Amino acid sequence: MSGPPAGGPEPDAAPRVLPPGQRRASRLKVLHYGPVPRLRADRWRLVVSGATADGRQHELDLDGLRALPRIRVRADLHCVARWTVPDLEWEGPATRTLLEAFPPADDATHVLAWAEFGYSATLRVDDLASPRALLATHLDGAELTPEHGHPVRLVVPHLYAWKGPKWLRGIEYLTRPVRGFWEERGYHAVGDPWREERYSYQE
Repeated sequence: MSGPPAGGPEPDAAPRVLPPGQRRASRLKVLHYGPVPRLRADRWRLVVSGATADGRQHELDLDGLRALPRIRVRADLHCVARWTVPDLEWEGPATRTLLEAFPPADDATHVLAWAEFGYSATLRVDDLASPRALLATHLDGAELTPEHGHPVRLVVPHLYAWKGPKWLRGIEYLTRPVRGFWEERGYHAVGDPWREERYSYQE
């Protein structure tokens, strides 16, 4: 459930091309809304629902998730609280793999990415289909820790980090935009850091 709560940048970081308003941080901070969930592996499911192409709901258990082909993506993480951690290496199934296995209906335009405790984030289907977006299970060669989203965290590198919830539990296809947790609280529906799309009044 990563999102807008603030974390401080490193004041003496080397210069780097960053999105407007961002400063470099040396490490990934532990930020989320609510407690860290305890994994119950026998009950864990990733649910794909809503406006699916076949009208059905689909599920993956942990074994099914781990059996999907994997990619590695090296990318910066941009927090809306104005800090960026450079050169993180994420590993896990590409979101495109999920979209191909359980495609959205032709009129689906958006998704809600659901996480534990009812947390959600709004994304466009096109953003979820980015070749660099993934269902991350590993970070910098190690399995994600519970604080950073174990067993799976959505990572969409070209958007602010709150668009990639920790502890991902569902993808719901939508035929119209629906605002998620932080979007309902005044944050931008798209969240492109290079356009500095932080707040809903900018829409």
